[in-house]
Amino acid sequence: MRVLVGGGTGFIGTALTQLLKTRGHEVTLVSRQPGPGRITWDELATSGLPSCDAAVNLAGENILNPLRRWNEAFQKEVLCSRLETTQMLAKAITEAPQPPKAWILVTGVAYYQPSLTAEYDEDSPGGDFDFFSNLVTKWEAAAKLPGDSTRQVVVRSGVVLGRGGGAISAMLLPFRLGLGGPIGSGHQFFPWIHIRDLVGILTHALEANHVQGVLNGVAPASTTTNAAFAQALGAALGRPAFLPVPSIAVQAIYGRERAIMLLEGQKVIPRRTLAAGYQYSFPELGAALKEVVA
Repeated sequence: MRVLVGGGTGFIGTALTQLLKTRGHEVTLVSRQPGPGRITWDELATSGLPSCDAAVNLAGENILNPLRRWNEAFQKEVLCSRLETTQMLAKAITEAPQPPKAWILVTGVAYYQPSLTAEYDEDSPGGDFDFFSNLVTKWEAAAKLPGDSTRQVVVRSGVVLGRGGGAISAMLLPFRLGLGGPIGSGHQFFPWIHIRDLVGILTHALEANHVQGVLNGVAPASTTTNAAFAQALGAALGRPAFLPVPSIAVQAIYGRERAIMLLEGQKVIPRRTLAAGYQYSFPELGAALKEVVA
């Protein structure tokens, strides 16, 4: 297949491109910078969708960038980087003389309300209680296409674990120094997924014609708490992981609203992902972390 990937130069996009190419697919990236095998967002807006069999959007400003203050300007950037790219791709698909067969958007489990007791699958309600859940609702709405000539899939991703990027890159140094530990109470659920499985789910959704609607992009080990994650990461590195990061420190770095993403969590089940026939490479946390830190 010829696959168009929006925001394909980042951590997830690079892994997805590699997997698609090894499976014999051709990949064109949509990015801010021109280059071989790429088109720019401006070119997409003016010239429309290049000929392709499927489109994926991964574009979006990194929400947990600790170097950016959580103010109105950055919130707007976070919102626009997701909504505008998604709207642009959806519009190009709608107007294409030959629309692609599949259109996939990656959003997040922030759609579901943090809870220490609730359990969420793809049909659970959410999307209307804070900045991030509202963002996911608007983002998924921006992707909706009229009619049914193109299969539409939304993958709500958990925290992505992989080498050389994602959430774990900021955690490794303190954990290697024996200064790691749970964040806040540590009781909050920690919905995670190995990068190989996230791009595996995306590829499965592209290749399997029966897959449509919402899939939870999380590992089936849904009872993982933040404290269990810290312990497993410490074990994978052969280091203690007992020093908790106080809530107040997390709020100081990220701002109160953004800190919720780290201090609270959801128990998310990939029910439809498993029912769609996807087989996980890393269903268990211990093996996933061993691979990441190896």
